Amino acid sequence: MQLSALKKKVGTFTDLTLSSPLKVGLAFDLKPALDEASQKFSIWNPDSSGWEESRKAVAAYFQERGGYFHPEWIQLTSSTSEAYSILFKTLCDPGDVILTPLPGYPLLDSLAALEYLKTAPYFLKREKEKWALDLDSLCTFPAHTKILLLVSPNNPTGHVLSHAEWDAVIDFASRENLAIIVDEVFGDFIYDGTERPWNWDSKDVPVFFLGGFSKSVGSPQLKLGWIAYRPGRLGEKLKAAIEFVADAYLSVASPAFALAEPMLRASKEYEEKISERVQENLQILRKKFPSTEIFPQVQGGWYAALHFDGEEDEALTLRLLEEKKILVQPGFLFDFDEDGWIVISLLSLMRNENSGASRENHQNLPF
Repeated sequence: MQLSALKKKVGTFTDLTLSSPLKVGLAFDLKPALDEASQKFSIWNPDSSGWEESRKAVAAYFQERGGYFHPEWIQLTSSTSEAYSILFKTLCDPGDVILTPLPGYPLLDSLAALEYLKTAPYFLKREKEKWALDLDSLCTFPAHTKILLLVSPNNPTGHVLSHAEWDAVIDFASRENLAIIVDEVFGDFIYDGTERPWNWDSKDVPVFFLGGFSKSVGSPQLKLGWIAYRPGRLGEKLKAAIEFVADAYLSVASPAFALAEPMLRASKEYEEKISERVQENLQILRKKFPSTEIFPQVQGGWYAALHFDGEEDEALTLRLLEEKKILVQPGFLFDFDEDGWIVISLLSLMRNENSGASRENHQNLPF
């Protein structure tokens, strides 16, 4: 039976796939920012890098978190997807290869294919308590590889890049003449104290950090992203090349530029609301599934991956919907290397808010 037909058959169910703050009652309060920025909505001031004041706002966002990027080394985009497109055009030729992580988000393959590029996998391996990069899997990279793509925190495992892993991938990229893209759209949501690698040694490697409104202020509808970068061996010519591509589109709207400063100024307070929800749900899951064999440690992000032996993930997903009235994502969507994985959004409500129960007395999930 098709999933859509099964959803109709089961009637009311708990949706544990919702991952947009707009759909789970955690929308950013836009009114103060709109009041401040709306007078600039009608300004048209084309700049291939993005409005300078908006780039300064992104630089201040990084500085508040301990990262230092000059506004000249920040490129504004309409989304993280567009940031990928700009970098793929800048760094690659058709037929070149990008190394992408598995398990991972399937959109990355599509974005590469749209630029006539190929992807090749490297892997995350499950250790007893958490996930780690399988550094040996990098050694099998094919010819014409140009980019190593890191996702930290990883979607869907919640793996966060360690300092030791960073040193290893930088050595690899320097030796093999690669660039590194760090997709850190969930980077504001790290729960184990791991630092983000902005200030770690990157040698001569060009490194690009991607983020945006979609996660940092929970507002994908406003369409603003950024690339903050260290040019490495590519030097000053890199900036001109990125701006050449971006100038062909000028895709960011004036309202998004105008909202950058007031929204990012309030982003820390917003992050606390998201983190509170995620931490509460992590506690619920940990009480329900104390074994790290089922529920490896989530270091960051908005998702949790759980593994159940003895059942195919598609069958498990359909059974949970039909019998337990909960909707999850099957692991095959993220290319897990074994059956039995499901992925749950940590933004979805997991406690019974109508029961009058205290925060310590959570509703049990119906697994």
